[in-house]
Amino acid sequence: MALDELKAAVPDFAKDLKLNLGSVIGNSTLPQQQLWGTVLACAIASRSPKVLKELEPEAQANLKPEAYQAAKSAAAIMAMNNVFYRTRHLLSDPEYGTMRAGLRMNVIGNPGVEKVDFELWSLAVSAINGCGQCLDSHEQVLRKAGVERETILEAVKIASIIQAVGVTLDAEAVLAE
Repeated sequence: MALDELKAAVPDFAKDLKLNLGSVIGNSTLPQQQLWGTVLACAIASRSPKVLKELEPEAQANLKPEAYQAAKSAAAIMAMNNVFYRTRHLLSDPEYGTMRAGLRMNVIGNPGVEKVDFELWSLAVSAINGCGQCLDSHEQVLRKAGVERETILEAVKIASIIQAVGVTLDAEAVLAE
C-alpha cells in the first residue's frame, strides 16, 4: 500500500504528520471517489514528486477513469485560478476586481463527475494554494448543495497533511544531497 510507504518515509521528527496521514486518509469517512479525488488533486497541488509518486497509483486504483481525470483537472484549473483570483484580491486597487477574467474555465461547468466532488477537490487545492476568494466560492457552492461543514473540513485536513508531508519529504531530500 502506497500510503504505508509514504508514512514510512516520514522522518521521526515529523511523527505527528505520519500519524495524521494514517488517520486522516486511512480512516476517512468520505466516499471513495471524494477521498481519492481529493488525495490525487492535493498530491498534484503539493508539487512534491515523492508524494505524487506514492499516492497516484492508489488514487488511480480507487477512482473510475473519469474521476481520475476530473481530479487532475481540478488541480490544473485551480493552479491557474488560485493565482489569478488571489492576486486580484490582494491588489489594493479595487478596479481589478471588476475586470473580466477572460480565462477559460469550462471544466468547472462540466467536470465529468458530480459537481459536488469537483467542488470539494477544487476547495482542497485552493487551501493548499492559499486563495481565500476561491475557498469562499467553493465552500459556498458546497454548502448550497447540502454538503456538511465536517465534509468540507475533512477535505481541508487531507490537503493540509498532504502538503505538510510533501514539504517535509522534499526538504529532507534536499538536505540529504
